Amino acid sequence: MSKPDLSAAKRLVVKIGSALLVDEQGLRADWLRGLAEDVAALRARGTDVVLVSSGSIALGRRVLGLPAGTLSLEQSQAAAAVGQIRLARAYEEGLAPHGVTTAQVLVTLEDTSDRRRYLNSRATMETLLSLGTVPIVNENDTVATDEIRFGDNDRLAAQIAVTIGADQLVLLSDVDGLYTANPKSDATARHFEVVERITPEIEAMAGDPISGVSKGGMKTKLLAARTAVAAGCAMVIAEGFVTRPLHALETGARCTWFLPEGDPQAARKRWIGAMKPRGEVIVDAGAVAALMQGKSLLPAGVTKVSGRFGRGEPVTIAGPDGAGLGKGLMRYTSDEARQIAGHRSQEIETILGYPGRAALIHRDDMVVG
Repeated sequence: MSKPDLSAAKRLVVKIGSALLVDEQGLRADWLRGLAEDVAALRARGTDVVLVSSGSIALGRRVLGLPAGTLSLEQSQAAAAVGQIRLARAYEEGLAPHGVTTAQVLVTLEDTSDRRRYLNSRATMETLLSLGTVPIVNENDTVATDEIRFGDNDRLAAQIAVTIGADQLVLLSDVDGLYTANPKSDATARHFEVVERITPEIEAMAGDPISGVSKGGMKTKLLAARTAVAAGCAMVIAEGFVTRPLHALETGARCTWFLPEGDPQAARKRWIGAMKPRGEVIVDAGAVAALMQGKSLLPAGVTKVSGRFGRGEPVTIAGPDGAGLGKGLMRYTSDEARQIAGHRSQEIETILGYPGRAALIHRDDMVVG
């Protein structure tokens, strides 16, 4: 497989480390302006862009006058609460001159481990991207505890890439890729341009963080790579301190690419297909034809709902004769689905008493055939 090309990305997630965005003097405004130029250029080409940005705690601790070194959980949460406002404003002010609208999305580990919340997060991100915004994602450090936090935004970025079906993930960091050893301390360290498969030998080469600001070392980046490539998303580790880091990457800057296993959509379909169904929906002939054309399943095409399931849980989809057509993740509970089955999407609010999603099962959450 050839090395991926950033210019070919359809949906791109970019992780920005704290050390790139914040230094001892505070926010690196000139660097952020250069990044904004890169993001605007990608958006102009039609590429969906999501930024996963560290920096809220680093910004907030300066404002609050907190000491250097490791902070307690409570201090980190307080610093994040203060810094997140400044972080969001910095991105808004950086991208606004290019006509790009930003959105703030704060998540915790529970948002991806709980299937219902995962689907809600996915739907929100899809809507934001369809409206042309650039979501700025960060871990919700103001409420996250040691038990539920991602711990590093490398892993968070990989999880976001999986959630939205990104085809490329860029980790901008203080290193320009993977080496056989730490290049700061070993002059014989060899750089990898491409990693086709993450082997135990590759994992053994991971070291500790280089900077004193960033938490993530090569170990967390390899964990992120495992998550991303398994979902069909190529990942690259690149040094981000240059003025326009994405432009530099696109024009040949030194980096390490991790090759994907298939493509994002195929990986997602395999994941859904392997799930054990919690119920079944029978659909009419019109719905069968629509599903075969790659469309979502609407309530109007459902004739029967059986089983008990919650939002985001898998069900079997069967035709009028009872023959299985595939599987999908439901956007309604079994009780809700039974109430709206056979009705038009415009009637959902009247029947349930609150507005819902138009589709019972969205085409992206379904495998047919």
